[in-house]
Amino acid sequence: MLAYIARRILLLVPMAIGIVIVTFGLLLLIPGDPAAVLLGQDATPDAIALLRDRLGLNNPWYIRLWDYTWALLHGDMGTSIFQSAPVATIIYDRLGATVELAVVALIMASLLGITLGVMAAIWQGSIIDTLAMLFAQIGVSMPVYWMGLLLMLAFAVQLGWLPAIGRGAPMVDGLMALLRGDPSVLADSLRHIALPALALAANSAAIISRLVRASMLEVLREDFVRTAYSKGLRVGRVIIRHALRNALLPVLSVIGLRFGALLGGAVLTESIFAWPGLGQLTITAISQRDLPLIQGLVLTFALIFALVNLVVDLLYAAVDPRIRLG
Repeated sequence: MLAYIARRILLLVPMAIGIVIVTFGLLLLIPGDPAAVLLGQDATPDAIALLRDRLGLNNPWYIRLWDYTWALLHGDMGTSIFQSAPVATIIYDRLGATVELAVVALIMASLLGITLGVMAAIWQGSIIDTLAMLFAQIGVSMPVYWMGLLLMLAFAVQLGWLPAIGRGAPMVDGLMALLRGDPSVLADSLRHIALPALALAANSAAIISRLVRASMLEVLREDFVRTAYSKGLRVGRVIIRHALRNALLPVLSVIGLRFGALLGGAVLTESIFAWPGLGQLTITAISQRDLPLIQGLVLTFALIFALVNLVVDLLYAAVDPRIRLG
């Protein structure tokens, strides 16, 4: 197991290098000049050329790529053109908000999707099955930005139950305050994260529910499930301990992939709900042609996605002891 983990971690190095090269090449194709954007419309050609030379934008592309890769190998992700601050520091300040939103959305999507999928499989052909699959169809079809606007209109504007924008207190601070006997901070965190997390989780919950239903229907027809029923075991124990545990194996892969999709969907969700995370930062960096910051954000998203896939592979062994890795 340790050898397998070590190999997977070592594979992150060539993957990161490949991402840097591909991202750098794509950024060369983006129209617009960061120096012109930074100086504004009234800037003279001489001023733009001087700033481009100071930022190193006049160097050949292969020299710029080598300088960036060499600095990256030494832990330096560069300096933001517009914020004049280290890219690593900027990303670190926003990373917690995005990870918090993605994790809460993944938990909501997993709980809702697995519950609906199991219920639909147990009561196949009933009204419960029909309603669960109707929810799945709506969740798959509706874009995340439209879902976010509808939730904001219903629960923030019309009912006034939840705030429409902002983050509130970080979830970690809320949990620490709860341990000290003050639940108000955690309640404030949950109220602010409820709408963006639900908007982000709806699509993933729909996909998970459909997969769980199909997997459960297949497992429920297996001989070992009928044997468990014939032994007189309770229905709940058969469903959860025998059927669901085996049905979750293909679902784990999808849940891991959905985390990457949640990170991508956070770009739109954070813009709608003014959530101060990496998604909102990405849109700002692209609009400003902040090339070092864009490269750092793409690399961060890719590394998070790779680490999540590693965790999912390890969970396979925890769910099914028959699987042995490496």
